[in-house]
Amino acid sequence: METLIPRLFTPPKQSFFLFGPRGTGKSTWLRVNMPDAIWVDLLEADEFRSYSARPERLKELVLSGSGNKIVVIDEIQKVPGLLSVVHSLIEKKLGFRFILTGSSPRKLKKTQADLLAGRVIKQSLHPFMAIELGKKFNLASALKQGLLPLVFSSAAPDAVLRTYASLYVREEVQMEGLVRNIGNFSRFLEAVSFSHGALLNTSNVARDCEVERKTVEAYITILEDLLLAFRIPVFSKKAKRATVGHSKFYYFDAGVYRSLRPCGPLDKPEEIEGAALEGLIAQHLIAWSFYGNEKNKVYFWRTTSGSEVDFIVYGEKVFWAIEVKNISRIRPEDLRSLRSFKSEYPQSSAILLYRGKERLKKDNVLCLPCDEFLLSLGSEKI
Repeated sequence: METLIPRLFTPPKQSFFLFGPRGTGKSTWLRVNMPDAIWVDLLEADEFRSYSARPERLKELVLSGSGNKIVVIDEIQKVPGLLSVVHSLIEKKLGFRFILTGSSPRKLKKTQADLLAGRVIKQSLHPFMAIELGKKFNLASALKQGLLPLVFSSAAPDAVLRTYASLYVREEVQMEGLVRNIGNFSRFLEAVSFSHGALLNTSNVARDCEVERKTVEAYITILEDLLLAFRIPVFSKKAKRATVGHSKFYYFDAGVYRSLRPCGPLDKPEEIEGAALEGLIAQHLIAWSFYGNEKNKVYFWRTTSGSEVDFIVYGEKVFWAIEVKNISRIRPEDLRSLRSFKSEYPQSSAILLYRGKERLKKDNVLCLPCDEFLLSLGSEKI
């Protein structure tokens, strides 16, 4: 039997939501770490029908006297009516701990989820981090296939990636009626892939997929609600120079981005690889920020004059300016934006991540190999 890869995620002691895209290993993690829990799997057709028809059946199950105090409800968004039953049981203070998983918080926003505010906290599970994989981590493979556990553990990762987006379109978008025109949405998924790691211009995306700008804005919200994408805002704290107003857009996993990004004679492989590398760093920083106690925030920096730093990580103990370069040798011009940021924010630590093998210090900028940085993120070394 294959050994389960340990995760950095530490569950809270109280009841919690565990969100994450499909394939991030939520159910697997819970099956291993909560083996004796009372389990409700709403992906099973019979359980879905039973609890949809009569949500109060959950109360009968929990109060049956089995002695188990941990209750897992898998894919809770499929039967939002169960939330009121969970709320009622929590209010009775009977000592039960509820773990509610979901790959889409979208439905819960329109239901009684707010009733649970303060009683059930929100947590998230992300694709693998390099430190979780250890010696199994390979940067080249991660850039091509991503780090989604569903894909990583597959004997045919490329095939899984090819069907991953279509699975979401079919089961989350089409069946839930989130969009009227599936063809438009499918074209949008490809069109917005060109914005991965770039400033998000909804007008340009709308023109590329031949829909209205407001439609694109709604589609992006759907992606974020389905946890398939995220945006990073611009860092503007005590800014001395004018910064841009647009956010940067990223698919949640480098492999999913690569599966959606069209390739043709006019597409330079190094551009696609560079965007994948930046996205891989982004997803690690986001996951590390969620798992850590400090809850650092991730931004980017770009002035209206064109100076840009890919990531700014800001927290009580951390102030990093990180530039990512898909290069093996560092040139003086590669440090220009970091030096510019450092001059405005001298308290920051400037870091350049690149594809070389040496750890260097140039002009007060720490230059690190990408894999070294990723393997240390989440450890005491960082």
